[in-house]
Amino acid sequence: MKLLLLPGDGIGPEISDVVASVLDRLESVFRLGLEIETGRVGLQGLKQDGITVSDDTFARSTAVDGVILGPVDTASYPPPAEGGLNPSAEFRKRLDLYANIRPSRTRVGVPSLAKSMDLVIARENTEGFYADRTMHIGSGEFMPTPDLALAVRKITRQGSERIGRTAAALAAGRRKKLTIVTKSNVLKLSDGLFRNAVIAAAHDESGLEVEEVLVDAMASLLVREPERFDVICTTNMFGDILSNQASELAGGLGVAGSLNAGDKYAIAQAAHGTAPDIAGKGIANPTSLVLSTAMLIGWIARNSGDDTALRAAMALEEAVDTALATPAGRTVDLGGTASTTEAGKAIADALGAAG
Repeated sequence: MKLLLLPGDGIGPEISDVVASVLDRLESVFRLGLEIETGRVGLQGLKQDGITVSDDTFARSTAVDGVILGPVDTASYPPPAEGGLNPSAEFRKRLDLYANIRPSRTRVGVPSLAKSMDLVIARENTEGFYADRTMHIGSGEFMPTPDLALAVRKITRQGSERIGRTAAALAAGRRKKLTIVTKSNVLKLSDGLFRNAVIAAAHDESGLEVEEVLVDAMASLLVREPERFDVICTTNMFGDILSNQASELAGGLGVAGSLNAGDKYAIAQAAHGTAPDIAGKGIANPTSLVLSTAMLIGWIARNSGDDTALRAAMALEEAVDTALATPAGRTVDLGGTASTTEAGKAIADALGAAG
């Protein structure tokens, strides 16, 4: 199994070092034949290659089994014409990563606003209201006059069906409950199309309970009774907002895994940002990127039918739980005492014990 590790900006190199050390332990326990290549994106790429993500990096990303992408500080990049491409967006578009999978689960030892939560949000990743995902040429936002701004929303049957299939398959392997989140009472055509296409796709999985919840009600219900939900399927902008809300309720973005996946390629990416204010201080929380890496290995395992890799992915998530259960395995943002390196060692030690 070949993986490409791209550390990114800010705390990215620190938490990527932890991922590399944890994967080394995972390999020693499960003998997956892991080969970890490293590359550069973001400010390091801009400095050395003149562009934040080069064509060579894209080529390498398609030649491996999966990519691990550290956080990227797009706000500090120059304009795209000067090499400041958004690596996340470029990977998403070039590799057609249409599904953003974001689990949110309360964990023993991690302070959380929700008492009990174990859900997954399957967010459509290539359409919606986002201006860079609606037009072949140009932007989905435009201003006919200086005093009028308009935005185009793109919803296709194909895009809706494929995220629906992804969400339904997730639900079939969990508690068999699928919740479609829309605003179809107002966006009757676009969200109506999305809802109907997801329902049609869900028919491929038998025994699912399927419901529709309006997005404003969902924002309330996630706070009031998050334990009610299993897999949530929704459009791009709604999924972006709700997945952050769910992550915060379950303990914060620092313990939230994230996978961007398509039919052929997948990228593990931390749910949080680059945290430049703590970069280099040795206190960054590596949990999100480690959990995202576990999701990536699980995705590769399921696609290839590799049972050993699937067991390794599950063991890695369990090792994270074991580490987080004690203050010595948690970083200070989670009320623990561990440094970044110590948090990684706690996960690796738990993997060793599991083996």
